[in-house]
Amino acid sequence: MNTPHRPVPPVLFDLDGTLVDSEPNYYEAGRRLLARYGVRDFGWEQHARFIGIGTRETLTALREEYGIEAPVDELLAGKNALYLELAGASTTAFPEMRALVVRLYGDGVPMAVASGSSRAAIAATLAVTGLDVYLPLYVSAEEVAHGKPEPDVFLEAARRLGVAPDSCVVLEDAVPGVRAAHAAGMRCVAVPEARAPVDGAEFGKAELLFPGGQAEFTAAAVLDWLGTG
Repeated sequence: MNTPHRPVPPVLFDLDGTLVDSEPNYYEAGRRLLARYGVRDFGWEQHARFIGIGTRETLTALREEYGIEAPVDELLAGKNALYLELAGASTTAFPEMRALVVRLYGDGVPMAVASGSSRAAIAATLAVTGLDVYLPLYVSAEEVAHGKPEPDVFLEAARRLGVAPDSCVVLEDAVPGVRAAHAAGMRCVAVPEARAPVDGAEFGKAELLFPGGQAEFTAAAVLDWLGTG
């Protein structure tokens, strides 16, 4: 007797560092922005502390840290403009992530993007990579009360999909995203960003972990896990 296949759960994707290799662009946008306000020593290590944190929350912290007087909304507009300029020229989707998205789309699995980036940045990134065809539904942290590690973006994505939060699986590359997924009552597939500080204890709480990040990640492994996990 054949065992019936379990329906594949709805899948929510983080964007930056998970679906697409955008962290270099975000770093460069932040570096250029801070240079306008006299900060000349903003390096990758300073940027990496905020990987997985929403843009507004990041800029709020940096504004205080560097004593910048400009309001957060001004900084946010400036960084978004710089990022959009960079993203349109050089953003690429991770091949195995694209393969996963295309397969899930073909199978009719509900999907959405839930990101700490602005709506404009999400739209531009999805468009330049061609992922907008498969992922028309997306939620930005600017549309909810709190960004990651709070669960708001994931809960809102589930609401818009019309699915129960505890039925969803999240794909994430950063610890704040793993925490947000679990706070939303969702299972998490963690694909650590190679250039970010690695917190093994937190990543180890993910239901499926690719310790080697994108170098180890395969669509086939996730599809197999989704069918049985």
